[in-house]
Amino acid sequence: MNNKERFLEIYRQNIRRDGAERLLDYLLSNSDFFTAPASTRFHGCYEGGLCEHSLNVYDCLKAYMERERVKDVYGMTASEESIAIVALLHDLCKVNIYKPSFRNVKDANGVWQRVPSYEYDDTLPYGHGEKSVYIISGYMKLTREEAFAIRYHMGFSTTDDPKNVGSAFEMFPLAFAAHVADSEATYFIEGRKS
Repeated sequence: MNNKERFLEIYRQNIRRDGAERLLDYLLSNSDFFTAPASTRFHGCYEGGLCEHSLNVYDCLKAYMERERVKDVYGMTASEESIAIVALLHDLCKVNIYKPSFRNVKDANGVWQRVPSYEYDDTLPYGHGEKSVYIISGYMKLTREEAFAIRYHMGFSTTDDPKNVGSAFEMFPLAFAAHVADSEATYFIEGRKS
């Protein structure tokens, strides 16, 4: 099963609320979600990287939420639907913003080579997590915890006031869990490929 097929299977099995099919139709027909990279130079900087990253975050978030300590000591819970929504859709802000391009880099011999890359061209500059929430909300309703988890999945690496990030993590534990899952996927799973 390829990444697109796996994404569709997880999405259709878990996300059932009103508007979910319209959002999926958008991803399939009016976006580059399944072919887009996850970034221009870092994790997932290749065709299909965005879908792959979303699946990695899903696997990490599910595993985190299933930890005994998370359940028994922290009392954290989330439905399968919420886990799927937050993980699979947290980076919709990256849809249709990366354009194929080239850049020059020196090879091992110091000779300049033209290599494929991506340019960042955001025609809807609405931020990162907040843009993902905005896009999703145009199709289906999010719970408050889902919205905060998506909005703050970047944790303290955003330009936000750190007090807002900390407050979001305290009030909405799924936001902290999403940040942990996104970081694990980015730095450990995908970072190893670089």
